[in-house]
Amino acid sequence: MVEITCIHDAGAQLGEATIWDPGAAVLWWIDIWGRRIFRTNPASGRTDSWETPEYPGCIGLRKSGGLVLTMRSGFYFFDPETAEFTAVADPESHLPDTRFNDGKPDRQGRFWSGTMFEAPGKELEFIGSLYRMEADLSVHRMIEGVGCSNGLAWSPDSTRMYFSDSHTPVVKVYDFDAATGEIENGRTFIEFTEPGDIADGATVDAEGCYWVTIPFKGRVDRYDPDGVRMASITMPTDLPTCCEFGGPDLDVLYVTTAVLKRPMEELEGQTSPGGLFALDVGVKGLPLPAFEG
Repeated sequence: MVEITCIHDAGAQLGEATIWDPGAAVLWWIDIWGRRIFRTNPASGRTDSWETPEYPGCIGLRKSGGLVLTMRSGFYFFDPETAEFTAVADPESHLPDTRFNDGKPDRQGRFWSGTMFEAPGKELEFIGSLYRMEADLSVHRMIEGVGCSNGLAWSPDSTRMYFSDSHTPVVKVYDFDAATGEIENGRTFIEFTEPGDIADGATVDAEGCYWVTIPFKGRVDRYDPDGVRMASITMPTDLPTCCEFGGPDLDVLYVTTAVLKRPMEELEGQTSPGGLFALDVGVKGLPLPAFEG
């Protein structure tokens, strides 16, 4: 039986982007539609937050201090001490109907983030991309033709990269070159067969297994390196969105969830929708290095 505890009942519209900071022993995460960055200290129970000028997409620690992140209009740096945002790059300034979404640093200290189509009232277009930002702040387009970037993670030995488009029922795996950050040989890793199953945020544990949130189904699933589902955890709310290991021993799986602008009657019977949860899943994760730039 998995122990699940809500450690911050935030009521987030769209909680996402879990990143553990081992030095400060805090979890960073965001509310995209709420336009906030959160820092939760599980030991003290304290959560601090900052407003963002645009919808944030994802965050990562920065080696020189503060955070690297994407917002609707591209890559930014953020200094929590001054609450200042510094623009770095906007590779999709020519695409008004996309915004940045899921991403994180790889194990070599590059920062990755992908975009998604978000234009209410318009028909879906697969015009998003996945980008890699190097320490020199150069930005490289890695995957094109994306509807909604999600599910990004790397194997413990950095030979594989996982990535999903949430407008498809597929998670892909790519051969990953740790030295260069290049990817090739994209192929199906998971193909969901249950109607409505899609991948949202994801991570990999120390045993090389892939953990992925299944939004609207209230699940967090674990897959072995061959793409076979090993476990499925039912959350107390229906919209888990992202997961990452943290805690002093990296043995806690933190999961964000979302309200998604739904009326309270649609959430009846759920526990702490939009909250940040801690799960004891019996395995450990791996640290994510800070961005080198």
